[in-house]
Amino acid sequence: MSTPFIRNHQYNVIKKQTDFLLKTLRTVADRKVLETVRYRAATNIIEAIPSLTIEQQQMLEQISTFETAFDFQRYLSSLEPFLEPYPTITVKEIQKLFPKNKKLKIPDLQSIDFRYVTYLSWVDIATNRLFIVYPFEGQFIGIEGRITPTNKKGYCLFCNRHQELAFFLVKTKHANASPDDYSAVGQYVCMDNHKCNQSITETGLLEKFILTVRK
Repeated sequence: MSTPFIRNHQYNVIKKQTDFLLKTLRTVADRKVLETVRYRAATNIIEAIPSLTIEQQQMLEQISTFETAFDFQRYLSSLEPFLEPYPTITVKEIQKLFPKNKKLKIPDLQSIDFRYVTYLSWVDIATNRLFIVYPFEGQFIGIEGRITPTNKKGYCLFCNRHQELAFFLVKTKHANASPDDYSAVGQYVCMDNHKCNQSITETGLLEKFILTVRK
């Protein structure tokens, strides 16, 4: 039985290194350069996934041996059974994260392939609200705020990729402050959370933002 050990953002690192190595193989003839790129691709993957067993590391390092697009696609497919899905969450658990929102609209959880989810999010089009649910240290954190399309492309705070952006504004209450004492924190994020989850390769900035504005 396969033991999952690769999180979505780490799998995205593997995909990125696979794409880069394949492009290099197609455009570079110098064998020394190719060997350097092969080594660097394997190293980047290993560094992105801490606490690997010897078997897991050997499996991932196979990337340095491939030559064709078919080889790389087969490699990625072989890793899918080892993807660690987003933690199981129920509708009731999500509702508890947003107790003030009595008419909370939640996406169909059954339709989501949670192997490819780093953070769960959705937009309530009727209210222009973006909701994010993120697993952190054994618990779920829920944040919400107003989402405003910018109709332009730029770099998303979460995935650091050039995507169609929206401005996400979250009201946050200061510690020990009065009930009416709020400030607002805003950042540019992907309009399409699915593409963002496909692109994100590290969680540091995402976690920093969520922990800054958490309730």
